[in-house]
Amino acid sequence: MSDATAAAGGIGVGPYAELTFDADGDVDQGTQDAVAALEATDLLVFAHGWNSDRSTSTRLFDRFYAPFPGLVGPGVRLGYVGVVWPSIRFSDEPIPDFDPHGALAEPGHGTALDPATLRALGEFWPGRVAELDRVAELLEERPDSAAAFTEFGALVRELAGVDVVDAGGGGGAGDAGGAVDPAGAAAAVAVAGPVVRDVPAIFTLDVLEVCRAFTEGLAEAGAPVGGAAEPGFSLGGGLRALWNGAKELLRQATYYQMKKRAGVVGERGLGPVLAELAGRRPALRIHLIGHSFGARVVSFSLRAVPDGARYVKSATLLQGAFSHYAFTDRLPHDKGSGGALRGMQRRVDGPVLACHSPYDSALKVFYPLASRMAGDSAGLLGFDERWGAIGHDGVQAVPGAPRLTLDAALRAGIPEAGCVSVDTGSVVRRGGPPSGAHSDICHEELARLVVAAGRMGR
Repeated sequence: MSDATAAAGGIGVGPYAELTFDADGDVDQGTQDAVAALEATDLLVFAHGWNSDRSTSTRLFDRFYAPFPGLVGPGVRLGYVGVVWPSIRFSDEPIPDFDPHGALAEPGHGTALDPATLRALGEFWPGRVAELDRVAELLEERPDSAAAFTEFGALVRELAGVDVVDAGGGGGAGDAGGAVDPAGAAAAVAVAGPVVRDVPAIFTLDVLEVCRAFTEGLAEAGAPVGGAAEPGFSLGGGLRALWNGAKELLRQATYYQMKKRAGVVGERGLGPVLAELAGRRPALRIHLIGHSFGARVVSFSLRAVPDGARYVKSATLLQGAFSHYAFTDRLPHDKGSGGALRGMQRRVDGPVLACHSPYDSALKVFYPLASRMAGDSAGLLGFDERWGAIGHDGVQAVPGAPRLTLDAALRAGIPEAGCVSVDTGSVVRRGGPPSGAHSDICHEELARLVVAAGRMGR
């Protein structure tokens, strides 16, 4: 399919409609009407993740949905929905099968922002041209100066709308009862004071230490970071390599806002829209699918499902970028608290599949950074279970939730209800640094999982 076709909203399966939301979760009425008009027995509702612009998300829907017509039984009439919400794409980070790795003009200047990413940031933070131009200038020049890093950190905090002057506090709770879930790393820190709450520690700690931590994390994920990986490298021995981590800090600032936005779009936007649709068409069976932050979108939409409603028949979370404790009633490290989505799996009249892969560097490498930045004593790259992502190791602390391999799930079937973790690493394994296989989700095997979870097969 051409980019022009994708941009026009057409994909290779049908009937298809896109459901579009703004950053506040308000739906475009025309797209809601188009979804309501789809003739189907079963509606597949797929929300894209963080690394998507409009064209990329539509191509993702097209590629992911392609196998479905040949997988479902004769009594199933599928309708296809693509949930489009304001995200941002760092275009120098490749998506498997979609585009090659973005090559910048000069080797050794991998911290520079390419024009497409800078445009995307301008759309994400409108009216902040001066700040973004200065951020881009610093990333291009990479000054060997602590003062330059201090300036950069202040600019990023300003772009993210974070005022940490009065911020204080310690380790936060996260989606494991509050939520740490950006797809790169952002430890939520409970902040005292009337101005700011739930500020990620990346905005409160010394900017040089944060950039050093991200630079070492990028090296662990296989990204080229120059001198940071060299023997004897130290903060005192030169700062230029730390601009790799500075660029990652900028990326984390967008994650910080998209994390909140994904929850809002799910709970205030997608959830009520689907509830209204189900009220008008009670026989319609709805199957939720989400990738990365899109998994957060569809999961938080469950908060809007009325008690006793049975229209959501399955939910499939692909490399979900939120806490693996989100569905638990009791956190292992805080027995008096539960996850942000505790019990929400019971609003699904079928299973909630958490698909995870060990090859997802975004969730495997950067989540452990969160604990260190929150002041935890764990090593930089040592896994701290409090901050684990559901797309890294599946559902945790939900009693009786089975853990299956992909082969076993497809061969023997999927439980009829409750949380189920499926290790999809046998197919979700391709992708370059820093995110690894985070976006490697267009596989027929994953489509077959959705069909099996929704009892739509032949």
